[in-house]
Amino acid sequence: MQPNDITFYQRFEADIFAGRKTITIRDKSESHFKTGDILRVGRFEDNQYFCTIEVLSVLSITLDKLIGQHYKQENIVLVELKTIWEFIQ
Repeated sequence: MQPNDITFYQRFEADIFAGRKTITIRDKSESHFKTGDILRVGRFEDNQYFCTIEVLSVLSITLDKLIGQHYKQENIVLVELKTIWEFIQ
């Protein structure tokens, strides 16, 4: 079995499949991904593979520079995004 390259919380799985979640915001430890990478995706909770994605672009950004479009692409609200951001820091 191949290892997964990246994980997402299980609650985002349906959003990824439906195209409602089109970006992911990662901390510095996961800043090595680059445009064109093809990644095996697993669930964070059990690391079970569920799809393969292609990285279309990479942007370095700070929390204070996030805009409404980022929240929409993450398919979460600002308060939730800030909570997740603080958790991964």
